[in-house]
Amino acid sequence: MTANGWAQIVVFLGAVLLLTKPLGLYLARVFDRRRTWLDPVARPVERLLYRLTRVDESHEMRWTEYGAAMLLFSLVSFVVLYAILRLQAWQPWGNPQALGPVPPYLAFNTAVSFTTNTNWQAYGGESTVSYLTQMAGLAYHNFVSAAVGIALAVAFVRGIARRESATLGNFWVDLTRASLWVLLPLCLAGSLVLVSQGVVQNLKPYDRAVLIDPQTVTTTDGTGRETKTEVTRQVIAQGPVASQEIIKELGTNGGGFFNANSSHPFENPTPLTNLLEMIAIFAIPAGLVYMLGELTGSRKHGWTVWAAMAFLFLAGVTTAYWAEAQGNPLLAADQHASALAPGGNMEGKEVRFGIPASVLFATVTTDASCGAVNAMHDSFTPLGGMVPLVNIMLGEVIFGGVGAGLYGMLVFIILAVFIAGLMVGRTPEYLGKKIEAYDVQMSMLAVLILPLTVLLFAAVSVVSPSFGTSSISNPGPHGLTQILYAFVSAAGNNGSAFGGLSANTPWYNAALGIAMLAGRFLFIVPMLAVAGNLAGKKRVPRPAAGMIAFMYSSYSVFMTSVAASTKLSISSSVCATDTKHASNWLGASQKPLSSIPLKYFA
Repeated sequence: MTANGWAQIVVFLGAVLLLTKPLGLYLARVFDRRRTWLDPVARPVERLLYRLTRVDESHEMRWTEYGAAMLLFSLVSFVVLYAILRLQAWQPWGNPQALGPVPPYLAFNTAVSFTTNTNWQAYGGESTVSYLTQMAGLAYHNFVSAAVGIALAVAFVRGIARRESATLGNFWVDLTRASLWVLLPLCLAGSLVLVSQGVVQNLKPYDRAVLIDPQTVTTTDGTGRETKTEVTRQVIAQGPVASQEIIKELGTNGGGFFNANSSHPFENPTPLTNLLEMIAIFAIPAGLVYMLGELTGSRKHGWTVWAAMAFLFLAGVTTAYWAEAQGNPLLAADQHASALAPGGNMEGKEVRFGIPASVLFATVTTDASCGAVNAMHDSFTPLGGMVPLVNIMLGEVIFGGVGAGLYGMLVFIILAVFIAGLMVGRTPEYLGKKIEAYDVQMSMLAVLILPLTVLLFAAVSVVSPSFGTSSISNPGPHGLTQILYAFVSAAGNNGSAFGGLSANTPWYNAALGIAMLAGRFLFIVPMLAVAGNLAGKKRVPRPAAGMIAFMYSSYSVFMTSVAASTKLSISSSVCATDTKHASNWLGASQKPLSSIPLKYFA
């Protein structure tokens, strides 16, 4: 652990902090339909789109209509992308490598992955999909899946902010404004910056370079027979990379143009691009948190939520940095940093980034639902590799994906407010709205989707040698982690891979695809139900002591971070035992529920 490493973490978090307020204010103006500096350019385009699609921008939707519009849009987007992948061989333009159609199971998995903002990739981008597919299929979904997440977060915030309202806004308007006012202008500027740093952007066919020193490659077939081949040329893949790279980070999508993702020098060539890409991952999620405080009239609460997220982020990156800086305990060599060696565990990491930038990127990409990687998580130490896994298991609410992180954290906050209200013996309230049984039931339904989906598919894979464990590269505990990480990443809509799992099989393509659908849409529907229910409620009068209200809100968010940090580490048997003890304690003492000791809620 070096001063340079800590400085990188501080500079990154400081940059995110500086962007939070201006970007949050801008987002609040965009979705509150107030005038912005982009209106002269974006507003005419918006009106034209509404005329072409016959959208009434003044129409307000109930949560059921809002959700139905989102599901219908996602279904059509999925079908279109599936068709593009399957018909790739017959594309009239944009396929200079003459790549063939993507196989059915892989096409299903990929179409689901990009529709759900997961961007899990069971293929190598440069060897599987054409330029046209990358641009018209994958990059398009990078924009609209991110815009859907932003729209859903805005709808949830409206549900909290509105009083006695039956509607949450208009999905088509929110989707359009998220694209025209937020994603497109930021990506236009960001892509130019990446190009200036060396990220490739062209439509040229792949180059073939003659090797100065030819290499002999030995391959072994199924019968054990070895074949030696002399390699004299190297294929240098290229294409429209920069335009996809920026939206992959800014929209927390994560799908790389190249198989090596952000460790490839054509995607992430310099330490500056590495820093900018990490900032892009957190920028919009951080701004949305400030927007929460701005639109609900409680900026202190917005900053409290931001602080809780920052605390969890620092806890994760510190743990991972410490673990990787210690090196591999099985190696006897000196692994301390020196003038001649970076020190620590450098396996699976780019030398030009080193341990601090690799660990920071891994933490950021799994705190958010991005999934882009500049190092191989499979090569991290056990404790270092645990951090990305736990980050996704928490629901990616540490800033999180664009939109998804905010509404995921709000669901946790509602549960924490409910528990805190019971503990202090008062009616649970959140920003002036009473939290009732329906809100808690829907929130619990949403929270349980991730662990149930992961446990189901991981269990089937682990006990199935023919199609489950046959794909792992490390039998034993590490192989279990490879399978677990894959389904956690899919159900959490992250998309990063632990590595070592051959996922391009019918079982994993289908199972991971279903897990992505469940993790995305089975969470969104109950979340929208909560938002719709909150929108229809009256705002109860705030306590006279404003500081007391703020402290109660802060305590609720603190409880959220504690609950999120512990919810996946408690086994069902322990939970059942504690519940039984709590019931016995209440029955013997005849005390109210609010007097149950804190340990029974941990």
